[in-house]
Amino acid sequence: MQTAFTLAQLADPKLEDANAVLRKCVHCGFCNTTCPTFALLGDELDGPRGRIYLMKDMLEHGRVASAQVALHIDRCLSCLACVTACPSGVDYRRLVDLARQRIEATFRRPALDRLLRAMIAGVLPRPLLFRMASVAGSALRPVLAVLPGRLGAMGQLLPARVPAPGLVEKPQVFAAEGPRRQRVALLTGCVQSVLGPEINAATVRLLTRHGCEVVVAKGVGCCGGLVHHMGRDALGFARANIDAWTAELNGHGLDAIIVNTSGCGVTVKDYGHMLREDARYAANAARIAALAKDVCEFMHALGLKAPVASTGQRVAYHAPCSLQHGQQIRDEPKRLLAAAGFAVFDVPDGHLCCGSAGTYNMLQPELAGALRERKLANIARTSPALVATGNLGCIVQLQEGARVPVVHTVELLDWATGGPAPAALS
Repeated sequence: MQTAFTLAQLADPKLEDANAVLRKCVHCGFCNTTCPTFALLGDELDGPRGRIYLMKDMLEHGRVASAQVALHIDRCLSCLACVTACPSGVDYRRLVDLARQRIEATFRRPALDRLLRAMIAGVLPRPLLFRMASVAGSALRPVLAVLPGRLGAMGQLLPARVPAPGLVEKPQVFAAEGPRRQRVALLTGCVQSVLGPEINAATVRLLTRHGCEVVVAKGVGCCGGLVHHMGRDALGFARANIDAWTAELNGHGLDAIIVNTSGCGVTVKDYGHMLREDARYAANAARIAALAKDVCEFMHALGLKAPVASTGQRVAYHAPCSLQHGQQIRDEPKRLLAAAGFAVFDVPDGHLCCGSAGTYNMLQPELAGALRERKLANIARTSPALVATGNLGCIVQLQEGARVPVVHTVELLDWATGGPAPAALS
């Protein structure tokens, strides 16, 4: 693709990156065949190729974001299936992240939209606030769930009961069982620490059982991915985590930073790029990003103990987009589940998003709902006993309409190697 950025524009590292990405695009359209919104809507502007043209025009000419650009970029899930499909290596993520920042800075959204986005960005990354809001929302769930539009969608996503606070989220060190093989830090997350504390507990049990000392570092919080994908500044979250993990790295050492929410994993692995222009943080950001590992990626390399529980259930594996496309991790979770004794099957059309996509199911409920129904229908075709996945967002999105339990992969690995059965199975 030809571009016409000026030399002055190319002095901006972000636009220089955008120019390099755009020039790789050859307009082939392979990306459209894997795009969930193009599959639903059939509109060229709701596929990656059309969005690239819109973003190129806006960035190249320094335009204020228009309502049309905001509409079609907002509809993008950032699932990155297009990146996997692209034969030319177009890094679409760099373009859409930059476009969202420009939309956030220059486009005046309707008042209710601004209020909702501010509430999501202000509450969800902060566990205490989110817990308070979730408890209140759960009490009102019967009313909220029948409301139209976004409020109704948010009501449907709320749990009937908010789990009690987990025991592993506070700063502490969990000793390895037997000889210590690795020392790792765990990102306990923001939303997950409230809605899925059992996932963190299972992760700690699994890691310590396999000889890992697990550190929950003081000062670690939200990875920043949630606000980053809304076009807002996430660097404060990133810097806080980098400071906390660097202190551990320099103090007692770390072999890895374990992330058990795949959407967060994409962000933490990108800290080096996000902070490359920050003279104070660039080097440590790159070190932290290099240490970040998805829990299944790490366990596959470490080696899973032989199962001690008789499992054998038929498991439909739902691959989160942020894992299979964002981190290019596809086979490791399935190999681990098979080694743990489960009969594992891929979900048909598994490359297509379930519609969760961070805040997407709250901000684009109609499209998210259509994608969820499509995914649930494909899951049902495999006749599973349960569904395994590696991202809390996917679990929340699918469990409302699923006919079988939806659990995190790490809960099944923990169960098979000596931990309790996942609560969802009961």
